[in-house]
Amino acid sequence: MRINRVIQVLLFGLLSTGNAVAATSAQPNILLILADDLGYSDLGVFGGEINTPSLDALANTNLQLTNMYASPTCSPTRSMLMSGTDNHLAGLGSMAEGLQPFQQGKPGYEGFLNQRSYSMAQLLQEGGYHTLMVGKWHLGMQPEQGPAARGFEYSFTLLDGGGSHFKPSIDEPSKIEQLSYREDGKPVELPDNFYSTDFYTDKLLSYIKESSKDGKPFFAYAAYTSPHWPLQAPDAYLDKYKGRYDGGYDSVRTARIERMKKTGVLPANFEAAKPIPTNPHLPAWEQLTAEQKQVEARKMEIYAAMVDNLDHNVGRLLDYLRESGQYDNTLIIFMSDNGAAGENHSQWYPSGKHTDNSLANLGRPHSEVDYGIRWAEVSAAPFHLFKGTTAEGGISVPAIVKLPLAEARQARVDGVARVDDLLPTFLAAAGLPLPTVNPEKNPVTGTSMLPMLTGTQAADKQIRVMAGELFGNAYYREGNLKLLGMRPRVGLGDAPQPPKWTLYDLTRDRGENTDVASQQPEQVQRLLNAWQGYAEQVGVVFPPVVQAISE
Repeated sequence: MRINRVIQVLLFGLLSTGNAVAATSAQPNILLILADDLGYSDLGVFGGEINTPSLDALANTNLQLTNMYASPTCSPTRSMLMSGTDNHLAGLGSMAEGLQPFQQGKPGYEGFLNQRSYSMAQLLQEGGYHTLMVGKWHLGMQPEQGPAARGFEYSFTLLDGGGSHFKPSIDEPSKIEQLSYREDGKPVELPDNFYSTDFYTDKLLSYIKESSKDGKPFFAYAAYTSPHWPLQAPDAYLDKYKGRYDGGYDSVRTARIERMKKTGVLPANFEAAKPIPTNPHLPAWEQLTAEQKQVEARKMEIYAAMVDNLDHNVGRLLDYLRESGQYDNTLIIFMSDNGAAGENHSQWYPSGKHTDNSLANLGRPHSEVDYGIRWAEVSAAPFHLFKGTTAEGGISVPAIVKLPLAEARQARVDGVARVDDLLPTFLAAAGLPLPTVNPEKNPVTGTSMLPMLTGTQAADKQIRVMAGELFGNAYYREGNLKLLGMRPRVGLGDAPQPPKWTLYDLTRDRGENTDVASQQPEQVQRLLNAWQGYAEQVGVVFPPVVQAISE
């Protein structure tokens, strides 16, 4: 298939002049903070009612990005983040946990960050940086696949995709407690008072203090597992939001959208996505019993407690940088790894002998609940759907950026960017070149965000092209047009179905309410051809029946 010019630019084109930043005598520190499954509207500055003063202040005095994108789920996003390239090239064409028989053994579906991909940490380390990491890795379980083997000088990480936020029980055979923690590649024993977010922050602060002794800059990656399932929070936070969510899903979602419009995050005429219609498995709030409402409200209270605690720990990092005189010379980026999570993890993580999901124990050790689709729709507000999909609610994420003092400014940035842009952005900020073209390495497909972040390139002058796929769901975006391909749900054992393609004008309809495909058939075909070119170039592997129909 002939690859059109747009695809060539998307995949192999040289990056903009924003990447050719001259090296300075004082490279900035870089702090990347990644939340896990945080929804677009959860932070106060993005319309949420949760108490997030540290992140709100960071956004209100620096840059708030309203069009930041990720992959639909965690490990594909992390592969794009670390490599600066498409997840299908980097080894996470599907999550390792979700690899299908027809994908196994195919290039780009290794289930870990493959050796054909660059590592952000290795490139920055070679450029003179200390490289530090805490939190969730999820890019390979073997020693040669871990952070210590991919350029991190100091690391304390969870290799798995998720599990208990408290110290796992050594006598618990259930999957949620069988976790792989490593420090500098070696197994570790956790303290009895372990809580993930607090402990990761303690570790990262110790790494920053140690690495700062020789005057070299640091790259610190805080990959928090909060607020990812299971919903668990320290006792001091568990009752902070008691009663806050008794009004139900719609009232909270509506209030968030109204706040976003009032503060200008959304235009006043924005049409929010419509919630999924009610059905016996997905009832509306008013259809719940009093007992069900109590449980549902409690789940969201715990979720809010996790986000509150996350904000507190981000504040600890920022406070230390200020106290140590390093804040002004630090580039800080905060974002989520995907949209809000609507999964039911009990399908994959059956209860163990210690599991206690009683109302009184929710949020404490041995509780294992998600908050479900309806609350995920609230967190994803005002967008369509959630994690695992290529709809806006699955790939749009909240993001905040603080530039070093010499370039610092306060603004709301509406330009489009994506997680694979981080690697070229960090290299540009550090005055380091992109890797030279190497036929044995995947190309860097991201583009430096610095021109957009510094205001030297107007956001409305960009015509951004992006494409992606996961679990058979796909998208292709060119400027304001988004071709969305969502795979229909099928029953267990049924043959997989091809994506149903719809077209949206995101300038007018980012809520993805009005499909304009029938009005613009030529645009649909053009974008579909471009998407197929992208899929061929990066090696997207669809089920045979889907491939045949797509062709």
